[in-house]
Amino acid sequence: MDSVNILLVDDQPAKLLSYEVILEDLGENLIKAQSAREALEHLLRHDIAVILADVCMPEQDGFELVSMIREHPRYQNTAIIFVSAVMMTEPDRLRGYAAGAVDYVSVPIVPEVLRAKVRVFTELYRKTRELERLNSDLEHRVRQRTSELEASSAELRKLNEELELRIEERTREREEALAQLFEARKIDSIGQLTGGVAHDFNNLLMAILGSLSLLKKRLPDDERSERLLSNAVQAAERGAALTQRLLAFARRQELKPTTVDFVQLFSNIKDLLSKAVGQGIDIHLEVASDLPKILVDANQLELALLNLFVNARDAMDGAGTIKLSVNAAEPIHERKQGAFVKIRISDNGGGMDPETLAKATEPFFTTKGPGKGTGLGLSMVQGLAVQSGGSLELASEVGTGTSVTVWLPVDTGTGEHVVNDKVGHEEEAVVGPGETLTVLVVDDDPLVSMGTVAMLEDLGHTACDVTSASQALQLLAEEQSFDVIITDHSMPGMTGAELSRIIATSFPDLPVILASGYAELPDNQGPGELIRLTKPFTQNQLEQAIQRATGLRASAA
Repeated sequence: MDSVNILLVDDQPAKLLSYEVILEDLGENLIKAQSAREALEHLLRHDIAVILADVCMPEQDGFELVSMIREHPRYQNTAIIFVSAVMMTEPDRLRGYAAGAVDYVSVPIVPEVLRAKVRVFTELYRKTRELERLNSDLEHRVRQRTSELEASSAELRKLNEELELRIEERTREREEALAQLFEARKIDSIGQLTGGVAHDFNNLLMAILGSLSLLKKRLPDDERSERLLSNAVQAAERGAALTQRLLAFARRQELKPTTVDFVQLFSNIKDLLSKAVGQGIDIHLEVASDLPKILVDANQLELALLNLFVNARDAMDGAGTIKLSVNAAEPIHERKQGAFVKIRISDNGGGMDPETLAKATEPFFTTKGPGKGTGLGLSMVQGLAVQSGGSLELASEVGTGTSVTVWLPVDTGTGEHVVNDKVGHEEEAVVGPGETLTVLVVDDDPLVSMGTVAMLEDLGHTACDVTSASQALQLLAEEQSFDVIITDHSMPGMTGAELSRIIATSFPDLPVILASGYAELPDNQGPGELIRLTKPFTQNQLEQAIQRATGLRASAA
């Protein structure tokens, strides 16, 4: 253990020497002073544990020295022992204690007593210093621990805040996901309902248009009757166009994806678009020079562009600028791989607020006045984009304008072209004039079946109708001979595509024409050479389909 300093104060060197001899066995550091001034100097330079002072000194006695020492804050608790041969009366002792002395040693000095008293106070000094050190260490550890706790508390608060933020973010993401799921289910439900309604409506239009076309041949030449009949036909054809938009939204329309050069396609319809939007609209075109060809139904894309341009015109009240920018684009998102062409149509009209924008692609939603829009334009464009393997995105801001972006896949040369034999096939007639065919009509709707049979008989053919695929197979099993079979696709029990596949296997020389209110055929459900008719079809389209079907049979033979 380190030695401590003991200050010996006496004006007589012999007495100092005697103190030193007596106390040297303690092993402490002894410092000697012969006056009060010298004693104070040592006090200021050293840390003193015990002071041994003579009471009677010439310049300043021990009482005065002790009073001066006690005035210093550093030495208010230092142990001071008086040594005196006189002034040992009780008043003198009380005066010494009052001045600050802690003990007295009388002369003659008993060495053992002096050593014992000094040893007691030096040990007390050491214990006090050790206690102070321990207290200091404890305070330091308390401060350190407090600091650590404060840091831990701050870290905990930070973690709690981050956790709350993550919970809020996660909750928001979950709410957004649930909202998107709800919206997707709602749109899917509307799509299924719309597709079913369109299919049934097409069957009704089929019966109406077929009957009107036959009636037109039998009415006498009368201008009023001709006008009324034409109005009825036009109304039915408008209904057919409306169902095509419904089917486009429901993604059940019949598409003919072909390789399309957008620049050439736009060049073909530019005049039509200019006339549709009017003279007050300026069309600004930005097309990338190395634009790849896209795989899409060209007719449906033209109709989609027309819808978007008319919407832009209406948003600008007939005056403004429509900007069409077309360029190659990255995949829309991770689950859509491959290359795409991005077609963006922007206007500088009034724009839409977020509530209107959220409903813009919903069917039958429109901001136009009564009689100015069906609310199916954007729905049809979205249905075309998704059914073609792309996507649609809307962006709008009130007072700034609206932009519609359509992503369509690039033609990689691997796409399969869908055969569509509804309107416009210019096939060379295989059925000769006056040649009569025996046709089996399979349709669960009696109105459609009756209208189809009537059109076939008017063409000079013999027609037989059944209401299910099983009845048709039963007739074929009874070896009844037919030249062509016309079947509806959507029928209970067995679909028309399934029937055509059975016929292709069991009766390979018998051509089948598939008629449907919408094209909802899974991959590879029907034979590749299957002739298709989209309801409602006209008598001329029916005749062309029969000619094509018999032409395929003749080619196979």
